[in-house]
Amino acid sequence: MTGVQRHTEPLDVHLVAVRDGAAGPEVLLSRRAGDVYAAGCWHLVSGHLDGPWEDVVTALVRETREEAGIVVDPADVRAAVTVHHRSPAGAARLGVFFEVRRWEGIPEVVEHRVCDAMGWFSFDALPEPMVAYCRAGLDAYRAGARMAVHFQEPGDPIAYDPSVDRLVLVPDPAARGAVPEQALRVFAEQAVGRITAWTDVSWVRAESRVWRADGAEGGTWYVKIHQNDRFHRREVAALRGWVPGLGAAAPRLVAADPTLRAVVLTAVGGRSLHGTVYSPEQQRLIFRRIGQLAAAIHTSAPPRPAAGMLPLGKLERHLDGARPHLAPGDEEFIRTTARKAAGLPAPDVVPTHGDFQLRNLRWDAAADALYVIDFERSEEGPAVRDFVRFSDAWHGRPDLLQAVMDGYGRPFTPEEEAQLTVLSVLDSVSGISYGTAHGEPELVERGRRTLARLRAAQRP
Repeated sequence: MTGVQRHTEPLDVHLVAVRDGAAGPEVLLSRRAGDVYAAGCWHLVSGHLDGPWEDVVTALVRETREEAGIVVDPADVRAAVTVHHRSPAGAARLGVFFEVRRWEGIPEVVEHRVCDAMGWFSFDALPEPMVAYCRAGLDAYRAGARMAVHFQEPGDPIAYDPSVDRLVLVPDPAARGAVPEQALRVFAEQAVGRITAWTDVSWVRAESRVWRADGAEGGTWYVKIHQNDRFHRREVAALRGWVPGLGAAAPRLVAADPTLRAVVLTAVGGRSLHGTVYSPEQQRLIFRRIGQLAAAIHTSAPPRPAAGMLPLGKLERHLDGARPHLAPGDEEFIRTTARKAAGLPAPDVVPTHGDFQLRNLRWDAAADALYVIDFERSEEGPAVRDFVRFSDAWHGRPDLLQAVMDGYGRPFTPEEEAQLTVLSVLDSVSGISYGTAHGEPELVERGRRTLARLRAAQRP
């Protein structure tokens, strides 16, 4: 033993009775009254075990009947979360919280001496004041944790106060990756307050990690860890620089931590355009709006002369990685296109998104709104850089290309058309090389498909 005193905490049980309400799930709460601890505060139906002969499930069924007048079948009791709690006065206890969704009877106040109200409340609109210990258990339950620690400090209020929230979730090894590491959780909660639910929404092929975070007081944010320092710097610079000029069409930066390579962002609406199907008329409307959004990005700062020609420095290295997957004639076409690039004038550079494609564009039909996300590849470059990966979306659909140009406000110049071809070839080769090295055949296929399309367009 390293301590001088063994723990002898009492054990209590808590009922998390859940029903479907008009605005979502609701939980049953009772208000403590009389000569009891935390009188006037809302709490779950709960109680202690009646001696060593009673197990926790039996105790929960008994306390539920005694306090709320409803009958629960032990077979309908589900383990929710266990919380190791310490009160501000220093007394510790272990609370076992159980979820129940079926019962007989209608909940009502039975023990009027210690309870003066009972009701159903939305998880997003919990009443105040609430016992901090109870609120910790509910927040841990909503976050999907199986165990949590809630050790209050002397002087902390008995009622829940978000400014002195002591809840610490203990990660579940069975759900590794579903909840971010402790340092990231602390960083995010310092920015937006207690987060009760984490959902991993990372793109399947991306090495960056993204979680949707739902707050205890309402609100949704996105928390992202970049795969390297360069991507972190680029996204933060864009979000602090030109992105605010897009207004509601883009998320806002809430917090950034260069050590963690992490950002907290506001949520935007809509659903990704990747893989969605719309009518031809709706597609033309959306693509016109995409052209308008691209114009807003490219005019968010004055253009300035480029420092050099189009980027050809990595071509040989990428060719070495891509060569086994190139079709006959591809390498000659690639080299010919690269030689033509040397004769092109250096383009002016403007802010660019860098990964402007359907998966990073979101459309909300009800709100008639388009949104853009993911700025980790943002940097200055020729404006047509943002149409390299997007050009696949209008291939074979001249009406969609025209819609984009109508929204953009002008067609590409002949020089931009040539620049777009060169940049598309370079992107294809690097994609094939990267996909080969990292076991991502879809990148290889996309690069091969783009090369075939560009070669076909060059034929007389």
